[in-house]
Amino acid sequence: MIGDVLIGYEKARHDGARPVFIIREKSDDIERAPAALAALAKLNGFAGEAGAVLAGPEGVLLGAGDGSDPFIAAAGAERLPEGDYRIEGADATHCFAWLLGAYRFDRYKSAKPAGARLAAPAGVDVAAVRREAAAVGYVRDLVNTPAADMGPDALEREARTLADNSGAAIDVVTGGDLLSKNFPLIHAVGRAAAVAPRLIDLQWGRKDAPRVTLVGKGVTFDSGGLDIKGADGMALMKKDMGGAAHALGLARLIIEEKFDLNLRVLIPAVENAISGNAFRPGDVIRSRKGLSVEIGNTDAEGRLVLADAMTYGAEAAPQLMITLATLTGAARVALGPELPPFYCDDEPFAARLLAAAAQTNDPVWRMPLWKPYAASLSSSVADLNNAPGGSFAGSVIAALFLKRFAPENAVWGHFDIYAWRAKAAPGRPVGGEAQSIRALLAALRDWRPD
Repeated sequence: MIGDVLIGYEKARHDGARPVFIIREKSDDIERAPAALAALAKLNGFAGEAGAVLAGPEGVLLGAGDGSDPFIAAAGAERLPEGDYRIEGADATHCFAWLLGAYRFDRYKSAKPAGARLAAPAGVDVAAVRREAAAVGYVRDLVNTPAADMGPDALEREARTLADNSGAAIDVVTGGDLLSKNFPLIHAVGRAAAVAPRLIDLQWGRKDAPRVTLVGKGVTFDSGGLDIKGADGMALMKKDMGGAAHALGLARLIIEEKFDLNLRVLIPAVENAISGNAFRPGDVIRSRKGLSVEIGNTDAEGRLVLADAMTYGAEAAPQLMITLATLTGAARVALGPELPPFYCDDEPFAARLLAAAAQTNDPVWRMPLWKPYAASLSSSVADLNNAPGGSFAGSVIAALFLKRFAPENAVWGHFDIYAWRAKAAPGRPVGGEAQSIRALLAALRDWRPD
């Protein structure tokens, strides 16, 4: 448990811990450190480079670079040996960063070394910091787990564990029942896999509280289907259930913090595999909503399974629906892997979310639901095409596709996440990453519909 390396405030233990001084480059921060540590820094050429750590008998110097990284304290957890430490001038963000630095994906590792412990200062809500860090670690673990151990059935087990631990109700529609209960797109995408597709439906909270529905894309592996990906494109496709992982992680936080919400989580869990009964390019499938969809590309499957789940969620008249999905490569072309785009037509909620993102250092970037591009979704044989040709505005067009299935009289926000860290930074190793859930948690705190 990464939370174990954060020690709740105890004056004697805090004061007895080894001090850590965070030093920015080209600053006078070193003047706050003991003279012997400053001399050691000069002797070793330590100038506050980001993530650099220099330890001496009087304490530790931790380089912060230009000071722009709010999670630089994670470098201490990553690089210091076991022991108790305290950061001079620490706040909740330093504590959260330390826990991020303690994260390891060690499910398949035999050795699990002890970590450096941080003594929290007085005034920090240690339990809240631990909850958020644990949720981030949980999302990372789900995304990092290979598809052989994280199929649709494993996602169901994760949801059932959350339900069992929280008293939530859960219902799962599996395999052929998806057809009899009118989830044709979910069934079509997942029917070729050895593990049956399913729709997971978790509900928690006071029935007359504000109604919030989270829909997470749960494609546990994406071969591309008959429009098969190449080796490079398939290499990271265990992470294509990142939206489901984020929905479960956010739901876990909402439940643990006892938000007064009527919460629903819908996860269409499928593997997009290839076999004789795989759905094909050119097929036309009628969705739960009644709209027919021409399959322009079987590798644009995420929007299909989300469409049926969103339609089902909309039938219960939520007041807010959030979709979370590793949906398009175009989002990465536009904004890169570390800045998720989100789409929302509701100005008050969009402003609330952007403020929450800044407050929590959990960045997102608002993108336009540009209506003229909706014409790109047209089909000569059906109501919609799931993957129109062309290489422009792919993330926007995918969001516009989803908008056709969003509830009409509710706030809808869509997050086109990457769920992966391509380049390591302190507290953010290469691998699965949680994006936007802390911003969403802050935005949902005390949220009420207009």
